[in-house]
Amino acid sequence: MADDRREPTIESQVIYQGRILNLKVDTVRLASGRVTTREIAEHSDSVCIVPVDEQGNVLLVRQYRKPAEDFLLEIPAGGVEPGEDPEETALRELQEEISYSAGNVRHLASFWVSPGWCTEYMHAYLATDLRPASLDPDYDEAITVERVPLASVSELIRSGEIRDGKSIASLLLALLLLGDN
Repeated sequence: MADDRREPTIESQVIYQGRILNLKVDTVRLASGRVTTREIAEHSDSVCIVPVDEQGNVLLVRQYRKPAEDFLLEIPAGGVEPGEDPEETALRELQEEISYSAGNVRHLASFWVSPGWCTEYMHAYLATDLRPASLDPDYDEAITVERVPLASVSELIRSGEIRDGKSIASLLLALLLLGDN
C-alpha cells in the first residue's frame, strides 16, 4: 500500500555543525498542501551493548550526563565511525568503556532513538564470553563500571535506577532472549 503522507523537502538549512551532530531546519510540504518546518538533529548511527559475564552479571557504566544533569546507570554505547560495521563498533566500545571484548556478539534489534527530531539509528547487541581487552577511553568520558546481577535488572528499571531508553529496551530484549524475565 502506497502512503501519500510523505513530507517532501522544499528547502533545507543547516544552522549548526558540531562534533557529534548537525542541526538543520527543513521546510516541508504536508499531504494537505500546507508548508511547515521540521527541526532535525543529524546524528550518526550508534550501538549499545548488553555485556553479560560468566556469573550472570551485566556490566553497566555509570557516567555523568550533562543534558540529564545526573549520573546515569547505562549499558555501554557509542557512535559508529564512518565505514565501520556496527558489530565492530560494539566490540570497540566494550574495550573503551568496560575494558572487555566478547567472544560472542548477537544482534538484538535496531531502532530509531527519537525519530520525531533525530536521525540516530541504534543497533543493540548482547555480548557474552567476555575477556579482558582494553582500548584507551574517550578523552571526554569519566566512566565507572558496575556489575549488576541480571536477575536484578527488571527491578532497577522499575525503580528508576536505570532510566535511559536504550538501556531499558536493550536490557529487556536481552532478558527475553536469555529467559530471565
